[in-house]
Amino acid sequence: MLMMQPRQTQSFLIERMKEAGIRPHGQHGQNFLIDLNLLDLLVRTADPGPKDVVLEIGTGLGSLTGRVAQLAAAVVTVEIDPRLFALAAEELSGLANVTMLQQDALKNKNAMHPAVLEAVRHKLDAHPDSRLKLIANLPYNIATPILSNLLTIEPVPISLTATIQKELADRMVAPPGTKDYSALSIWMQALCAIELVREMKPQVFWPRPKVDSAIVHILPNPAKRALVGDLPFFHDFIRTLFQHRRKFLRGVLVSTYRDQLEKAAIDQILAPFDLPPDARAEQLSVKTLIALSKAVAERLSDT
Repeated sequence: MLMMQPRQTQSFLIERMKEAGIRPHGQHGQNFLIDLNLLDLLVRTADPGPKDVVLEIGTGLGSLTGRVAQLAAAVVTVEIDPRLFALAAEELSGLANVTMLQQDALKNKNAMHPAVLEAVRHKLDAHPDSRLKLIANLPYNIATPILSNLLTIEPVPISLTATIQKELADRMVAPPGTKDYSALSIWMQALCAIELVREMKPQVFWPRPKVDSAIVHILPNPAKRALVGDLPFFHDFIRTLFQHRRKFLRGVLVSTYRDQLEKAAIDQILAPFDLPPDARAEQLSVKTLIALSKAVAERLSDT
């Protein structure tokens, strides 16, 4: 039997938190999506179903959790704030397929917390043939590491649907040679298809953030992932290049691998790419950077 979740509008949230004697916490990026049409759009885009185990980061008061739980096989939802966790536990108490975790979703900026992954895998094991999806109104301060790190776990989610800063969404889809093109752009585009579903103004949240937001729908692509090869090496490689994005590519490679490769070896690696002497990493396509990463890795393995 479906349970009706409270309409978590701004007035509901203010009253509920006032009763509990708490206020939203800026340090945890607590901006609640109060436009229920957009909340429903987020769910429709993610399309959770009876074969899906859903991970949610940022339970809040459970508005999104309740919607998703009525459609998915199971939901693992993570909330770092013990005050909100207690309120959400009351709101979600009748949903047996919801597992709540009160903790940080990240072990560090480069890894998901093992307890979160363990809870997700337990639910996947309990539902044979199930698939993992992320559906979340992500706190802005952790959106980048959450989305990046979820592409390296096993199993990789089949989709990641989330509200994030518009600036971050722009970086994800940025083309080469633009100001937003970054290591994150390459990492996401190398492994996924990315759709910017809807831009959102600050007034659809409470409290209002100072920036615009967006709903993104990200589909990891196994074929793309296979083309990349060594994921940890590729991740480190592009991050290193973009720490010096405006320096000449050859100089960055020479400096980075000076203890392992001679300048002549760097020139041999670069020769097939037919790049100009003043080429910079920020000008190169994702396809070129993948090929260059593999060429460097192959030469390093020969040393």
